[in-house]
Amino acid sequence: MFETLLALTPLLIVAVLLVGLLWEATRVMPIAWLAAAVIAFVVWGMPLEYVAAASLTGVMAAIEILWIVFGALVLLYTLMRSGAVDRINTGFATISDDRRVQIILLGFFLATFMEGVAGFGTPAAVVAPLLLALGFPALAAVIAALIGHAIATVFGAVGTPIIVGYETPLGAVEQQIADGTGLTVAQYSAEAGVYAAMFNGILGILMPLVAVGMVVYFFGEERTIKPVMSVVPLAVVSGFAFAIPYVATAYLIGPELPSLFAAMIGGGVVVGLLKAGYLEPKDDWDFPPRDEWPDHWVGSIEPGGEEAKSEAGAGTDTGVDSTPSMGLLRAWSPYIILAVLLIATRMIEPLAAFLQAGPILAIGWDVFGTGLEGAIRWAYVPGTWLLVSALVAVPLFGMDRSEVTGAWKEAGGKIVSPAIVLFFVIAMVEIMLNTDAHGGALVDGSMIVVLADGTASTFGAAYPMIAPTVGMVGAFVAGSITVSNITFAAFQFEVGLALDMPTTILVASQSIGAAIGNIIAIHNVIAALATVGMVGATGRVIRLNLIPLAYYLIGGGILTTLAVYVVFPTVF
Repeated sequence: MFETLLALTPLLIVAVLLVGLLWEATRVMPIAWLAAAVIAFVVWGMPLEYVAAASLTGVMAAIEILWIVFGALVLLYTLMRSGAVDRINTGFATISDDRRVQIILLGFFLATFMEGVAGFGTPAAVVAPLLLALGFPALAAVIAALIGHAIATVFGAVGTPIIVGYETPLGAVEQQIADGTGLTVAQYSAEAGVYAAMFNGILGILMPLVAVGMVVYFFGEERTIKPVMSVVPLAVVSGFAFAIPYVATAYLIGPELPSLFAAMIGGGVVVGLLKAGYLEPKDDWDFPPRDEWPDHWVGSIEPGGEEAKSEAGAGTDTGVDSTPSMGLLRAWSPYIILAVLLIATRMIEPLAAFLQAGPILAIGWDVFGTGLEGAIRWAYVPGTWLLVSALVAVPLFGMDRSEVTGAWKEAGGKIVSPAIVLFFVIAMVEIMLNTDAHGGALVDGSMIVVLADGTASTFGAAYPMIAPTVGMVGAFVAGSITVSNITFAAFQFEVGLALDMPTTILVASQSIGAAIGNIIAIHNVIAALATVGMVGATGRVIRLNLIPLAYYLIGGGILTTLAVYVVFPTVF
């Protein structure tokens, strides 16, 4: 019990300082890393060179993530400054004046698309001001955008939560995975990603309806869900239109493209049906007159006003014509190019192998001779291909040097704070994973194994019901599904071994909770509120979002329990 409490200490520090005292993550994570290092050295007897080696492998994993984030942001800001994002937004926003339809098209499909290409808090921060510009109350805009993007966070920015979030911590149990499945860590992670897509795909079918229901009930003239009834067919079809390509892409291609393809294909299908006259609700629904809105619905930016429209297009006012004169295919083309590049580098096996191990293309070494291996596969990870797509977009849109420079500078500025957090949090997790790697540990098992054993003995056979909640706590505390997965994927694996349950299913269930945890993650909420001029309403947003959170966690717990005991009991 004493060792379990000590193993839990770094995570408790994060929870108390970050959530309880609302310290900045850049201050909290170094303290948590230091606590893990001291406990590993003093209690587990981990030599200092192993502490340093584990920390450096974490830093290398963080560099891979930052390379992806940087590439994603460069591509996004390139398209914003070219006017392509404005054209994509216009294509969605002009289809219907019905607020419920706009929630589905922008709050769901556009938000999931943004998550698939950029992630890391981008969707709500981009979509919320767009909804505000259309005349949504600021609070409603934030709620719709946060709820709408949740399902896509499972695969985040081109698969980062799986490629890095699963693979990094599971590298510590590589031998157990090989013995149990014959798979590599990457293959096992991709397989767990398929189960995660299945679980979240099933739950996600209702998420467009949940987003509409939340806005209609809390921001209508009356507290009623009656106006939701006429949009049920559209919402459910939208859920299926997203979920089917979402699961199929995870199974057939891998974790890089499910969110991107599902948003593009599903959104295209729904837009086509609406333009053909199908699924459009027969009645119209709008918010009450502006002068009847409570003060807490709005912030410092007036909905539908010029300032709101300016905020929605922040960073795009570069003199480029962003009117519908730009063709939609041209606006979407850099992302289509990205999809082709990612498919080619994943599906063509000789090319994939070369990019992962070719000279100079992959950097790795045995850190300090400890046997702990760090690697940076810079040519294979999606960040490289995101940057290639961004460079292709420059001549495609006829951008000048100042626009391109501005996009790269803005992207660089955005990753400074995440870099500090990621370096320390992944270093902390690597220490916790490898506290017994030196072979002479004073405690039997690593800190993660000790935590897993303690959890298994506490919850026993009921654990599958609460497995998604573990992922939710991680995302709520860290504000990132990737960091939540890095922190708890190996923990879920070890609990599976301890309880003789399918480890793949429990690892996949981690993404259920981590996905929905994003809608209450403090810094995600704050970032979205800042874009609509409502800084200070964090608690109100979190309280409202507890409703979809409860649906997702209860549903996810039931799905995990059924999978463990009924549907997939023989899976490793």
